[in-house]
Amino acid sequence: MKRVKMLFMVCATIGLLFCASQGLAKTILVYGTTERVTDMDPANAYDFHTWEIFYNTYQGLMGYPAGKTELTPNLAESYEIVDDGKGYVFTLKKGIKFSDGSPFTAEAVKWSMDRVMRIKGDPSWLVTDFVESVEVLDETHVKFNLKNPCAYFPSLVATAPYFPVNPNIYPPDEIVTNPGELKGGKLVGLGAYRTVSFKRDQEVILEPNPHFYGEKPKNDMVVIRYFADATTMRLALEKGEIDFAFKSFNPSDIDDLQNMDKIKTIVGQGPYIRYLCFQNNTPPFDNRIVRQGVAAAINRPEIIQKVFLGQNEPLYSMVPRGMWTHQDSFKQTLGDGNIDKSRELLGKAGFDENNKLEFEFWYTTSHYGDTEVDLAAVLESQFEATGVMDVNVKSAEWATYKENWGNQLMPVYLLGWYPDYIDPDNYTSAFAGTAGSRGNGIYFSDPTWDLAFVEAQKNPDKEARAAIYNVIQKAWTYEVPTAPIFQGTLYLFSQTDVDGIKIAPTLQLMYGPIHKQ
Repeated sequence: MKRVKMLFMVCATIGLLFCASQGLAKTILVYGTTERVTDMDPANAYDFHTWEIFYNTYQGLMGYPAGKTELTPNLAESYEIVDDGKGYVFTLKKGIKFSDGSPFTAEAVKWSMDRVMRIKGDPSWLVTDFVESVEVLDETHVKFNLKNPCAYFPSLVATAPYFPVNPNIYPPDEIVTNPGELKGGKLVGLGAYRTVSFKRDQEVILEPNPHFYGEKPKNDMVVIRYFADATTMRLALEKGEIDFAFKSFNPSDIDDLQNMDKIKTIVGQGPYIRYLCFQNNTPPFDNRIVRQGVAAAINRPEIIQKVFLGQNEPLYSMVPRGMWTHQDSFKQTLGDGNIDKSRELLGKAGFDENNKLEFEFWYTTSHYGDTEVDLAAVLESQFEATGVMDVNVKSAEWATYKENWGNQLMPVYLLGWYPDYIDPDNYTSAFAGTAGSRGNGIYFSDPTWDLAFVEAQKNPDKEARAAIYNVIQKAWTYEVPTAPIFQGTLYLFSQTDVDGIKIAPTLQLMYGPIHKQ
């Protein structure tokens, strides 16, 4: 560890000396995290941190300015809705180049979308559930033909699977796990940054993209350092070895760091949620009454206090607080830590003290921070406090965990959700629509629900859409394909001389505005 730190400091010093010799003042930002990169490919990566890097190294036709929630054109200059809402024609900005200097055209958009649909990676449903085909009208006009009208399609276009990649660099039907697999060995995108170096689970170095068409970054290099645990990252922050750190600190660290004069606190209030998943097609959890009974035992305030020291909020709907249509359906219907209700429901399903509901309950050790083991332990105690549940807690690192839910090996398990796009649909159809549910290992399917999701997606009337989501949230407490637990508050800490950090409700962290005083 000391050797790695020394090498990093030597490299940084060499870079600074070179800059000084050229008469330049360079700003190198060192960013710490306990997160991990998955695949460096927008066609397959589907996690918060990797998408964060994509937001800075790629671009979408639409996007969100740093710290803002208003969707604006990025690679596109404008768009037009045609074919009674089933077609979107985007006019692309002229003169844009990829980070290797090659031109960006409508053909690259179509090629990238066809590639996503062909590879069928984890986030591909964001394209395949909505898009029938993509066609090039000319060099600067591309048309998306939709399966159904979609009121929020521009928001979808701002997500990572829609980010165009360079057809001359990326393989047409293979997933890229790291930049070294690409022609030229470099990540080629359209964003504000390009990759200089990629060392998995150690560091990623980014520098400004000289061909970027937009506002240039206010720093000259971003070095992302990966830490094995929150304690080590906190110490590095306190010693000044990193300029800012994000995801994930222990609750006790958060309390301490917020009270340090030499550390700046940035709080991200946004729609990050945690929830319990059931394999709805696997006995006994193919019985809605069993799912109801387990959900009724969840005591959310106790979890917030015991595990997170009061730093998060209880959540009683999959639609988060602050988002239009949210309602506290679970609290109204199943209560909160309602042991009597849980026993009553499980009793109807045939379970009691002499015939307990026995099941494996899974969590991941490597994706949601050091508190995950405590969260699982508190939930286990809440379930077993009913006297009619016998829980066997199991865990796996993230890659295996994903394989497990895909192979239907986890009857009950914990997951978290950061929004793909800011709309109630992303918190409902993604878990209870037939396609989205399958992708998350939940396997809930109901034709009536699918029809409701389609109607809500294509209806441009916000009040009509809200009425549908209100009904869905109430029905959720009856079917319980998942059970919401809490809504998270995100904490980012920096040195006092660091400015420009902005976390909007979209939860996107853009590196470009960050600089030192």
